[in-house]
Amino acid sequence: MNIRKIDTFSGHRDSVYTIISDGTASGFYSAGADGFVIQWDLEKPDLGKLVARAGTSVYALCFDEVHKKLWVGQNFEGIQLIDITTGTISATAKITTAAIFDIKIWEDKALIALGDGVIVIMDVKNFAVQKHIKVSEKSIRSIAVNPLTREFATGDSGHNIHIFGLDDFQLKKTVQSHTNSVFSVQYSPDNRLLFSMGRDAHLKIWNADKNYEAVADIAAHMYAVNHLSHSPDGQYFATCSMDKSIKVWDGATFKLKKIIDRSRHAGHGTSVNRLLWTDYQNLLISCSDDRMISVWEVQA
Repeated sequence: MNIRKIDTFSGHRDSVYTIISDGTASGFYSAGADGFVIQWDLEKPDLGKLVARAGTSVYALCFDEVHKKLWVGQNFEGIQLIDITTGTISATAKITTAAIFDIKIWEDKALIALGDGVIVIMDVKNFAVQKHIKVSEKSIRSIAVNPLTREFATGDSGHNIHIFGLDDFQLKKTVQSHTNSVFSVQYSPDNRLLFSMGRDAHLKIWNADKNYEAVADIAAHMYAVNHLSHSPDGQYFATCSMDKSIKVWDGATFKLKKIIDRSRHAGHGTSVNRLLWTDYQNLLISCSDDRMISVWEVQA
């Protein structure tokens, strides 16, 4: 496997916490501690477009492809809704005074993970709160939706994974999974496996088809594992960590294939916070506390 850094995007003035697709093949959004939401195009790396100034740090973005709206989680302020077609703020909602760690949209519902241990369910069309679910006494850090089983999983700072039904929002199972905060949960592309990772530096894999029985427990990094992203074809996945590295793994065997770090590939100088593995030329995007967004060419 050959890895090559092909671009670096610089535009943020502080740590970059999140990157998501903008619904196109080559475009994506980024946001972070400076409150800036920037739209980028892999075909035009020098032309970042400032979409919003949130005013507070932003951990969570979610693009609603149906209604062409960008959901921006403004920490301690609520949700800002940006109409992509007009470039204007179409609505705001003061849903919380806590941090907003994740936003996922499924059909006509938005699932929002909060720092006070609550999941807020919002109606997407009406932009209205429908339900509060108290999950934990500590932060809900991540949400993953499984359309195959009509479930969603959450990871929290209480070291647990919780599985809920998407139809009734009832708790189905709690998996006491890690020895410290669970920072991210992600389903595999075929929705058969659930991946969890967090502050204990372990990557754990669970079988969603068999009541989330344990499949693997991997000491993946030296420090906290922040996020995971699968390659478009599902053959590989990448993890990123507070240890400043990105690691690429085999999707079938879970064996380590490649390490991307500062000494080998001029990688990030501080914590790598999030990944986005795109369909566009199989490019892997990473963002970091070093304020930079890096683009990696991965050739298997």
